[in-house]
Amino acid sequence: MFIQVALPVPLPRLFSYLPIENAPLPPIGARVLVPFGQGKQVGVVVKLSEECDVPANKLKPLISVLDEQSLLSKPLWKLANTAARYYFTPLGMVLPQLLPVKLRKGESAAPTPQKYWQLTDQGKQTDPNSLKRAAQQARVVAQLQRTPLLADSDVNLLELSRPALKALTEKELISAIDKQPQLGTDWPTQWQSDDHIPTLNKEQAVAVSAINNSEGFNCFLLDGVTGSGKTEVYLTIMDKLLRQGQSILVLVPEIGLTPQTISRFRQRFPLPMEVLHSGVNDNQRLASWQHARAGGAAIVLGTRSALFTDMPKLGMIIIDEEHDSSFKQQEGFRYHGRDLAVMRAQLQSIPIILGSATPALETLANVKRGRYRHLKLNKRAGAGRPVKQLLQDIRTCYLDAGMSPAMIERMKTHLKAGNQVMLFLNRRGFAPALLCHECGHLHECNNCDAFYTVHQGANMVQCHHCGSMRGIPRQCPDCGSTQLFTRGVGTEQLEQALTRLFPDYPAVRIDRDSTSRKGSLDAKLEQIRKGEVKILVGTQMLAKGHHFPDVTFVGLLDVDSALFSADFRAAERLAQLYVQVSGRAGRASKPGEVMLQTHQPEHPLLHQLMASGYAGFADDALTERSQAQLPPFWQLALLRAESTYAEQAKGFILQAKSLLPDNEVQMIGPMPSPLERKAGKYRFQALILAPTRPILQTTLEPWLQQLQQLESGRKCRWNLERDPQDLL
Repeated sequence: MFIQVALPVPLPRLFSYLPIENAPLPPIGARVLVPFGQGKQVGVVVKLSEECDVPANKLKPLISVLDEQSLLSKPLWKLANTAARYYFTPLGMVLPQLLPVKLRKGESAAPTPQKYWQLTDQGKQTDPNSLKRAAQQARVVAQLQRTPLLADSDVNLLELSRPALKALTEKELISAIDKQPQLGTDWPTQWQSDDHIPTLNKEQAVAVSAINNSEGFNCFLLDGVTGSGKTEVYLTIMDKLLRQGQSILVLVPEIGLTPQTISRFRQRFPLPMEVLHSGVNDNQRLASWQHARAGGAAIVLGTRSALFTDMPKLGMIIIDEEHDSSFKQQEGFRYHGRDLAVMRAQLQSIPIILGSATPALETLANVKRGRYRHLKLNKRAGAGRPVKQLLQDIRTCYLDAGMSPAMIERMKTHLKAGNQVMLFLNRRGFAPALLCHECGHLHECNNCDAFYTVHQGANMVQCHHCGSMRGIPRQCPDCGSTQLFTRGVGTEQLEQALTRLFPDYPAVRIDRDSTSRKGSLDAKLEQIRKGEVKILVGTQMLAKGHHFPDVTFVGLLDVDSALFSADFRAAERLAQLYVQVSGRAGRASKPGEVMLQTHQPEHPLLHQLMASGYAGFADDALTERSQAQLPPFWQLALLRAESTYAEQAKGFILQAKSLLPDNEVQMIGPMPSPLERKAGKYRFQALILAPTRPILQTTLEPWLQQLQQLESGRKCRWNLERDPQDLL
């Protein structure tokens, strides 16, 4: 008997091994440790076969079998195989994505005991109000009365005090226990609902009824304007399923996963919840995976990788901000989290909700085809009102750090009224370029076709494409002049200007640079919610997923570059960005304003957004895409190649094009990538378009096998990406 193993290497094949002598055969789906090259690899058993195309005397035996049973449920196993074929990715590159990093390294998959807190008999008789002199202890007791078994990993997420836990333990009001997750429902199905649950409006109630009355697989697009209460719809639907003993998987963009979101879920449901995102370390991720797989997690809330969490009682999948580009994996196994989530819901015959104020055009096209059901929320929940929109022509204006006099005046008005204002600028750093005043030299990255961004606070220039950095130059390398000036505005420069213009109103900057330290983003968001800062400056990290009731003015400083992008998706992204950013204003009872500054006030896209909103834009954009034979009406793949020498990358794509069958599939290219040179490599690409998915699939599968045999393919790095979201 031969054992076929999938290994995490970019080769489209399985590897054959012999079983361990006098040992039972490993089950399909189990991990095995195998010799590979000069080292060892952890792989997953895919097949047991009595035949092998390699002579047995040339095969090596397994080193060890790591699991007694498959780690993957049947739906996840089928999902992995389907995704591998759809995305033209070796199965060995797909399967590791379904497992935590610790398991990929060979550690035990057995559930480990988790620490929990509970009230003692004496604690159950204690009124939290009797501890009002110890407010933190009172909070802990009140929480444990709602959540009888509180995981220790949830203590920090709920912002409970560790000293308060210690004090209550000494008073014998609470105790800690170690509990092993058991297979099956491990949470109460009855609990006291919060008294502060808002009443649903008519549109929300209709949406809840439609979803609750559905059976089996159904995909719902919950299309609601910003502030329309989509989260409350999610929570109401979840309540019913959780009381039936079913678990829920909720996927959010990375930036939307804030303490605000987590806290709202935990306050509503006193049930075990696992949170998975990039800030969770490998040990926590493994513990969460074990707990969920054992059936102990009622809710799993996470980013795209949480999609692969095994949940035996899974009853529904919810994807918030389904249009967000962060659901697309850009390296290795290049999958789209939203599309695979729909695939998983179909495999498990459960409903899935896609929520967004600005749905992706692919999603809207599926609605028009009748594949998804469209539920609309056209009114803001509560007292929220539509924002007033202002388009500011800045062609003849003097700009102070990118701000026009009109924007500065509107900011003053809102700040004097005691409100908060938010400025959006999707360009981090101090300035996007460093210019020599005497000879005009622009400081360019040595490895990329891009300019260095100036980071004044860190006293360095950095390339945002390859990451290379160095100290800020004092002299021009061409002429030796010391007359060096920055050009353009970044969030760092904008923050400094606001401190000068509004010294009485504290400002906070939220971008990748200012939130790089663990916990810094949470701390800044808490400052905003408490009203400690009045001016918010940020990149896309502030664009969506946040509820700031005191923000009444939003300003967009520079979005003109998106109006003339080579990427056909640029208009869609700008429309989504404008609607999402403007949706941060006027979310409570206070009226809101949004101002967009532009050098292109006559541009039809801007006027269309102002007049008919995202829905009007989307209808016209879908018509244009159909006429241009672009996604979502035609299927798209992108062939990329990169090499130290431009002719090698270009030559490979030319050879690949010559092998493509002369049928309905079109290939446009080769052409240089929009950023032709990155990290010292020249990059070329070609677009591949087909009228239907089956035609693209059946054409490219045999074609890929031919490409893997090309000698020119060994002289460069290349990949084929299905449904690319970024043409850079």
